[in-house]
Amino acid sequence: MASGSTNNNWERIQLGVKSTERLIGQKDYNSAMIKARQTLEFMIRLLAERSGSLNDGDLKEMIDMLYRNRRISKTSCDRYHKIRMIGNKAAHEGDNSPSNASLAYQLLSQEVYTFSNNYREKKKSTKKRSSHAYRTYSSRNNRRRSGRRRNIFTPYDLLKLLIPVICILVIFCIVRLVKPKQEEAETTGETTPVETPFESHNFAETMPPEPSSVEEDSAPVYKTTDVLNVRAEPRTDSTRLGKLASGTTVEYVRAENEEWAVIMYEGQEAYVASQYLTAQ
Repeated sequence: MASGSTNNNWERIQLGVKSTERLIGQKDYNSAMIKARQTLEFMIRLLAERSGSLNDGDLKEMIDMLYRNRRISKTSCDRYHKIRMIGNKAAHEGDNSPSNASLAYQLLSQEVYTFSNNYREKKKSTKKRSSHAYRTYSSRNNRRRSGRRRNIFTPYDLLKLLIPVICILVIFCIVRLVKPKQEEAETTGETTPVETPFESHNFAETMPPEPSSVEEDSAPVYKTTDVLNVRAEPRTDSTRLGKLASGTTVEYVRAENEEWAVIMYEGQEAYVASQYLTAQ
């Protein structure tokens, strides 16, 4: 891919991310989710074209093929599918949820950053590694040549070994001569107490007390944004324990993964889809 074309593609991806953010700011959440999916589709087609696996299949098949060919990681594959599903729901069902739009924008921003590091700078990193390998090879050859030339032990080498030993012996003799005089001065000298013209103060008592009260932020309150199934396990095919109406306040425990959250339901932990929860 030519350098000018690569720059144009990268500018188009950045423009798609900025447009998604702008639409969220305008509260046009439906258009923001659709724009995020369109930007993702453009990125996937670039990756598929570079890997030689571009075909006329749908977006889901291309994502799975990139993962099977190890062009993207498992994390990127999951995020791509998440953005795809959110965009499809917005396009076909008219979803206008602000939480889904925000999630699509966050996932897209993370994957654009990964796309930039792993693919846009690939040629530069290859050149740097080649240059580093050449410098390493040259320095090893130079050390081998210099080692062959210095195999003969000369009087100069002997002198370099003796100089540090002689210096240590001289320092040791000087210390032995000076130390007895210092001990004699310590035994003959008289010590006199030193009086201070002022009384000592307990500085600890004059220090101002540190503030002991720390305000803690209250935990956010989570509510459902739609009718929500409560599951026994974080899977769509697990046992359904019940349903929660839209706007129901739930006792949020923790995030199980990117798609499921743990809540307290009828005195026990249960699982719900995190995309239908919103923090108040």
